[in-house]
Amino acid sequence: MNDTPARHTAGITTDTAWVAWADREASRRSTELDRTEALRLLGSVSLGRIVFTQDALPAIRPVNHLLHHGEVIIRTHEGAALATLTEHADAEGVVVAYEADAIDPATHCGWSVVVTGYCHLVTDPADLDHYQALLHPWTDHRMTHALRIRPDLVTGVRLSR
Repeated sequence: MNDTPARHTAGITTDTAWVAWADREASRRSTELDRTEALRLLGSVSLGRIVFTQDALPAIRPVNHLLHHGEVIIRTHEGAALATLTEHADAEGVVVAYEADAIDPATHCGWSVVVTGYCHLVTDPADLDHYQALLHPWTDHRMTHALRIRPDLVTGVRLSR
């Protein structure tokens, strides 16, 4: 449900409720987060969205993650688009963006963090076992792969009153 009041105009007058709503919305302050705080917040939640290129178009998937030694770790299954892309990528990996947030739907306050960097398939068996023990899938797919995102660019914003 949209909490924007209906806007009724007669000529050039604007509905008072709409003006009050717009003023309330504009009263929020947007503050940029430094890298340390952005990564701390990212590590405080377990769900985000990974963005990658599939067939020359952007693709977005919701995934659960963990932050381990400053890198974002996700798990995926055999045949998943991103797993296939990373298997066939060159040494640099696949460029991805990863976004997570915690924004209150009532107040519209909270934060959002975006990490951009290269994604690599985790191939070390000990690392793979470690991530499988820490990161449990939310779907019924058998998650056989783990992917590591090195955050080259970290941006974040806090929305507050």
